[in-house]
Amino acid sequence: MASPAVPAVVYGFLGAGNMASAIVRGLIAKRVASPAQCHMSSPSGPRESLRALGIHAHRDNASVVAAADVLLLCVKPHIVPELLAEVGAAVHARHLVVSVAAGVPLAEIGRLLAAAAAAAGLAPPAPDALRLARAMPNTPSAIGQGATAFCVAPAAARDAPTVRALFGALGTAEEVKEGHMDAVTGLSGSGPAYVCLFVEALADGGVAAGLPRATAMALAAQLVRGTAALLQESGTHPGALKDAVASPGGTTIAGLHALETGAFRGTVMSAVVAAAKRATELRGPTK
Repeated sequence: MASPAVPAVVYGFLGAGNMASAIVRGLIAKRVASPAQCHMSSPSGPRESLRALGIHAHRDNASVVAAADVLLLCVKPHIVPELLAEVGAAVHARHLVVSVAAGVPLAEIGRLLAAAAAAAGLAPPAPDALRLARAMPNTPSAIGQGATAFCVAPAAARDAPTVRALFGALGTAEEVKEGHMDAVTGLSGSGPAYVCLFVEALADGGVAAGLPRATAMALAAQLVRGTAALLQESGTHPGALKDAVASPGGTTIAGLHALETGAFRGTVMSAVVAAAKRATELRGPTK
């Protein structure tokens, strides 16, 4: 006798911004989910480019909650309380709730869900019974090259493989302690913007040195991509690869000297720390 089919997981996206778009595109591209398994809502409805994928598009959040098994909170941190007040009473034990809102702790999500249930006259769920997870993916998830860190609440320990598979299909996924999530936000969450700024600066430097703009941009983007791949595949420390390129008295060491004079490494470190600090600030006071 054939084994019974495993029901397809239905993913519900509450929010249709850049991160939701990146995740749903990655899921579909990697065939983790079909368009029919993805529901998405926003007040004006998901934009045409998302509807063209074949997903279920909604203007109301309730329809997404009713349809989904895994709920992804893809809204700005300050919207989370309003969103959960609206839909929290409809979240049940069958739902795995995954938040990608920077700086909103699992305990606060649990508190908001319990408050919504109580406001609806329902018995609030026990905090240790809620299946909750936080994740911080980044925009390269859209092409299967994302870097995601996630953490799960105790009641969702059995869901960790599901969360890892979800975001692992979009690139790499690392489970971390919740206390490290703000640091993750500052590094890999905000990091694509830093890299884009670096690529743009490299290309501008090439143009300043005489290269056509298109050539400079193509070379800059590929050198970042290739160097990252070399680091990952070789397992070599970046300092060793840097030293291998920097010949005595050569061009590379002259460029490195200019970067160090401009406090390049310290500035990048400060950017990560500043973004991590801002992630903590966005959380605001918890109740």
